[in-house]
Amino acid sequence: MAQHKVTLIPGDGIGVETSAAMRRVVEASGVDIVWDVAPAGAACVETHGTPLPRETIESVRRTKVAIKGPVATPVGTGFRSVNVALRKELDLYACLRPVRSLPGAGGRYDDVDLVIVRENSEDLYAGVEFEEGSEGARRLIELCEEEGAGSIRPDSGISIKSISVTASERIVRHAFEYALERGRKKVTAAHKANIMKHSDGLFLRVARDVAKEYEGRVAFDERIMDACCMNLVMDPTQFDVIVFPNLYGDLASDLAAGLVGGLGLAPGANVGEEYAVFEAVHGSAPDIAGQNKANPTAQIMSAAMMLDHLGETDAAARIRRAVCAVYAEGAHLTGDIRRASGSAGAPATCTEFTEALVAALD
Repeated sequence: MAQHKVTLIPGDGIGVETSAAMRRVVEASGVDIVWDVAPAGAACVETHGTPLPRETIESVRRTKVAIKGPVATPVGTGFRSVNVALRKELDLYACLRPVRSLPGAGGRYDDVDLVIVRENSEDLYAGVEFEEGSEGARRLIELCEEEGAGSIRPDSGISIKSISVTASERIVRHAFEYALERGRKKVTAAHKANIMKHSDGLFLRVARDVAKEYEGRVAFDERIMDACCMNLVMDPTQFDVIVFPNLYGDLASDLAAGLVGGLGLAPGANVGEEYAVFEAVHGSAPDIAGQNKANPTAQIMSAAMMLDHLGETDAAARIRRAVCAVYAEGAHLTGDIRRASGSAGAPATCTEFTEALVAALD
């Protein structure tokens, strides 16, 4: 059996608990992994002077594969997202977020099976901003007036939305290749090209050009972003693989998770040409941290994606089957799933859910 080296970033809040549960399940699957545990998050600011220490980045560069628990990001102030920093540092340009119904999970539908492919490197999430009243903001306001591009109020903070041909072609091609490799039938491009003609319009034009190369192998369609969200809620089965610019992909992946039971079930991966980082989509939930209440499903399903990436497809399939079995049986579900599904009885702890999953693996 092959041995794999993987960087494990436990993260903040419930990340410590969900990472421990994930590790327990992966080890029970029989895959031989050597874990290189590396820090990241708010606590690292005091100990390392940064939420993302250089040693953590170097660990991922060595192992080329990482799995991380959720990391808190301050709202409106403080340091920028550790997730965004990792994606930039390692050029993890594609975010993959499968959305699939689980039996007994309390989702709105029982037949959802789609994949969101999100561009990771640009758009508004690139974080190119100018503070209200700054010299940069003043000069941009003046430039817009000179170019006749439209008026901006003088007391504005400004974020730059950049969409490039290079990044658009790369992410759309990734979506089509993903569909081909996994037997998916259709790729949908979501956009607001009707309004933002020079950014989203560029994205759509590139998507159409790339789609021509896959004619006869993978179908293609396009949806305006707001209509796409409505269509997702009304009938998610009309979608297969959906490719988004950065910001829209983030919003849509949370929306889609709500269709199947919530963020506690939502796995994800951030991949590039050399490196891959797998993570649960949800946040660090500090209000329940340390109470053994966390649902580790999202991180465990992210680990199944990681095992597929490592070539351990049998173990990944066994983990997914075990998760389905525990949810279908219904006796060891955490509180968030109990509430969503309306199930009676006391909720299981994170530990109890994990042990039930290990037993289902056996």
